[in-house]
Amino acid sequence: MTRYTGLAGLALGLAATLAAGAAAAQDYTFKLHHMLSAKSPAHTQMLEPWAKQVEANSGGKVKIELFPSMSLGGKPPELVQQARDGVVDIIWTVNGYTPGLFPRTEVFELPGVYKNDIAAANLAMHDMFESDLAEEYKGLEVMWLHVHAGQAIMMVDKEVRSPADLEGLKMRIPSRTGAWVLETLGAAPLAMPVPEVPSALSKKVVDGTLLPWEIIAPLKLQNQVKHFIEGHEQTRLGTTTFQVSMNKARWDGLPADIQKAFKDASGKDWWAEVAKIWRKGDDFGIKLAEKAGRNHVTLTEAETDAFMVALEPVIERWVAQVGATGIDGQALVDKARALIAENATK
Repeated sequence: MTRYTGLAGLALGLAATLAAGAAAAQDYTFKLHHMLSAKSPAHTQMLEPWAKQVEANSGGKVKIELFPSMSLGGKPPELVQQARDGVVDIIWTVNGYTPGLFPRTEVFELPGVYKNDIAAANLAMHDMFESDLAEEYKGLEVMWLHVHAGQAIMMVDKEVRSPADLEGLKMRIPSRTGAWVLETLGAAPLAMPVPEVPSALSKKVVDGTLLPWEIIAPLKLQNQVKHFIEGHEQTRLGTTTFQVSMNKARWDGLPADIQKAFKDASGKDWWAEVAKIWRKGDDFGIKLAEKAGRNHVTLTEAETDAFMVALEPVIERWVAQVGATGIDGQALVDKARALIAENATK
């Protein structure tokens, strides 16, 4: 055998080895689908770092491809079903886009249960997951749950300082609990996914919306909204719950080392880190609005208390609603409040 032939054989052998390695890696490629843009903080600061950590944990065996802005098709309310059906492998979505599917987890959305502490709510959900929440995620393997900084009030024209100021106004809502908040305050709720909000505000289809400050930057809401209103000590009118979940059949088919790569990237420390990411994004968003000359209103303690007293019937309504399906809502409220207090960072 000539030296040339030997080198050629070696090169072919190396190429075959590399090709086999690449093929093996393709066995663990996952598609992660979500509704916000590739420039949103949720994408760049939460989903991308998590995906890279999973990939690193796997020793290069896993590749997670992110598909933002519903680029694989469908609408945001279809994401849960896309994951359950295996159309996509992993989703990040708002639980409230599919009302009624995650009633136990809704307890963390309620005003007076969630007030202003993202980390405490995330960690409380972690602590309650196996005992109280897991059963409603059938067909899914949950990587993690989280909330955002909470429902602040964004108004196109009108400054709001009391519950009466919202009476008769049309307001966009993110979930059924958000709808109950607005109905209790005398407003008319209109449900729509968050990507539709800028157009609805600019055309005055709605007078305002309930959202966290984090979304100001990616949706450029400082261009449509004049008044950004929150309660004393960043108190909000409840919040929204989210999930990052994988198709259960896909999960069950993975070897133990690949499952470990995902779970190690999604532990309790990560649930707490996600809270820091959302708080940072919230702080950045309101600074952007202030820089644009918009009105950032922080309600007094008395004004905030007036809202919270007015919203007490929301919890009563939720307890009755889930109670009709056999869920002990009051027990969930009590447990969620206790665990939020136990995990408090504020």
